Amino acid sequence: MSMNVISNYAANVAHRNLMTSDAAATSSLAKLSSGSRVVSAKDDAAAMAIGARLNSTVNALKQASVNAGQGVSMLQIADGAMARVNDVLVRMKTLSVQAGSGQLSATERGMLDTEYQSLTAEVTRIAAATDFNGQQLVNGSLTTVLNASTSNAFTVANGVGSITGHGLTASTSDNYTLSYSTTGHTFTLTAAAGSYTGAIASSAVNSSGAMITGAGVKLTAVGTTAPGDVVLSLNTAFDSTTSVAASTNNGLHFTGSSSTSFSYKVGAGTDATKDVITVSVDGINAANLALAGTDITTTATADAASDLISTAIDTLNTARSKVGAYQNRLEFASANLSSAIENSEAARSNLLDLDIASEMTNFTSKQILTQAGVSMLAQANQMPQNLLKLFQ
Repeated sequence: MSMNVISNYAANVAHRNLMTSDAAATSSLAKLSSGSRVVSAKDDAAAMAIGARLNSTVNALKQASVNAGQGVSMLQIADGAMARVNDVLVRMKTLSVQAGSGQLSATERGMLDTEYQSLTAEVTRIAAATDFNGQQLVNGSLTTVLNASTSNAFTVANGVGSITGHGLTASTSDNYTLSYSTTGHTFTLTAAAGSYTGAIASSAVNSSGAMITGAGVKLTAVGTTAPGDVVLSLNTAFDSTTSVAASTNNGLHFTGSSSTSFSYKVGAGTDATKDVITVSVDGINAANLALAGTDITTTATADAASDLISTAIDTLNTARSKVGAYQNRLEFASANLSSAIENSEAARSNLLDLDIASEMTNFTSKQILTQAGVSMLAQANQMPQNLLKLFQ
C-alpha cells in the first residue's frame, strides 16, 4: 500500500471498529441498567411482543387475585352477620318457649314479647346494616314490575335501567308511586309502608341539566317506618330537565328473589363467562325469615312463633352454608391464580429478563475492545507523521 497524506486508511479502519465496539458496549450497558434483555424491538421483536402480552396477563391475574380476596372478605362479612342473627334467633326461640308455658300470665308474656319484638327488629337492622363498600349483602334484592296505565306514569323507557329494592317484601298489593322533580334532581318513591327519597349526583348532570353519564341513585327511607332502601339505575336517555308527576296508577310492585347476586372477576379477562364467579347471598331480614308480624303474647302465638323460628334457623344456616361454599370456591380460585401468576411470570422472565452474569461478561469484552480501539486509533493517527521524515 502506498504511503500518502490525503487519506489514513488505518485510522478509518480503527475508527469504524471503535464505533462498532462502542455501540455494542452502549447496548450492553442499556440492558444491564434496565435488567431487561429486550430494551427495544430491534433486540428481539418476537420476544418483545410475546413478553408484552404475558406482562399484561400477569398484571390482570394479579388484579383477579385481589378481586378473589375481596370476594372472600365480602362473604366473611356476610357470614359474620348471619352468625349474629343466629344468636338472636336462639334467644327468640328461648323467649317463645318460655312464653308458651302455662305458668305465665298475659302480663308476663307481654313483657317477654317486648324483648321478642325488639329482637325481631334487630334481625332486620343487622340485615340492613351489613354492607361492603356501600353494597348491602344480606338484605335481599327485589326488582319492580312496571304496569303503567296513565300517560304521566314513570316508565323504564324514560331512561331508568332498573329499580332494585333491598329489605323490602315482594308484594303485588303494594302500589308504589315514583316521582321526579327537577328541583335538586330528586326522586321520591312512595307506598303505604313509607317513602324513599334520593337525588342524582351533580357530576352526572351538566350545567343545562342534561344527563351526561349514567347514574345510580340510592333512595333512602324518610323516617323509620319504611324498611331497607331502593336503588335506581339511570342511563343517558333520562331527561333530567323534565319533571314527572306522581301517579297512583304507576303500578310499581316489587317482586323476585330474596337473594342478592355478586359477580367476581377471577381471570385475565380472556373469557367473559369462565373468568367470572357469581355468588348469591340470601336475605336474612325478618321478612326473609318469615318472622315479620309474629308475636308471643299468647300460648298459641308463642307456639306458632317457636315453629317459625325453628324453620328460620334452618333457613339461615342453609344460607350460611352457601356462603361458606362460595368462600371455599373463591379461595381455591385465588390459589389457582397464584399458581398461574407464578408460571406466567416465569415464562415472561425467560423471554425478557436479562442474564446479568452473561451480559456483564459481554459488557467487559466490549469495554476492552472500545479501549483497544481508542488506543489503535491514536496510533493510526500518528502514522502519517512518519512521512515527514522524507521531507528532511
